[in-house]
Amino acid sequence: MHILPAVDIKGGKAVRLFQGEKDKETVYADSPVAAAEQWLEQGATYLHIVDLDGAFDGVSENEKFIAEIAKISPVPIEVGGGIRTLEKAQRLVDFGVARIIIGTKALEDRKLLDTMIEKLPGHVNVGVDARDGYVSVKGWTETSQTKAEDMLAELSGSGVAAIIYTDISRDGALVGVNYEAMKKATEVTDVPIIASGGVTSVEDIIKLRDLPLFGIISGKALYDGRLSLKDAMDALNK
Repeated sequence: MHILPAVDIKGGKAVRLFQGEKDKETVYADSPVAAAEQWLEQGATYLHIVDLDGAFDGVSENEKFIAEIAKISPVPIEVGGGIRTLEKAQRLVDFGVARIIIGTKALEDRKLLDTMIEKLPGHVNVGVDARDGYVSVKGWTETSQTKAEDMLAELSGSGVAAIIYTDISRDGALVGVNYEAMKKATEVTDVPIIASGGVTSVEDIIKLRDLPLFGIISGKALYDGRLSLKDAMDALNK
């Protein structure tokens, strides 16, 4: 199981948002590459990168930062945010990105998702972002009519490498992880789950470590110093 520090890129800077809201951001580093380097120096075994401009607007100037992070990282990175065409997904993989994360398009265009899985086997993750039990799309600005559990179940056997399952109400809020939701997620799909949203403390890591997860994402708590990467990684092995 991996601890994945999050590097969220908006306007060329490393930021964190409160519950995914575009206007509630805290800037943590002027350079997303420097933010990534920080976690690599501390021993990260996997990085989670989100292009927030791509997620919100569908277009972005942040690919250059993603390419640089992929170039310098000795460990795998996954990247999400605004990946809505096969061409962009292929370009990111060509940069050296280990896995691309499909969010809105996974729900709205299953044919495209299947094509990506076929053309980029082992490189495609899906982000299932839940608000009040329903899947949110378009940078979390809209809520669909699809239940998160139904989407998780539907992805079983699809060839998706992993699912990043996020409880939006807890993301960036430093209120602790939704253990029951994560446990249920592992029960309704055979796709490996990466837990995201509200991971704030060693206690959260200990709660999650016995679930069959691929990894655990943490962002704001790491940047604020409430949780150290070393302590989080050590907690996996206690």
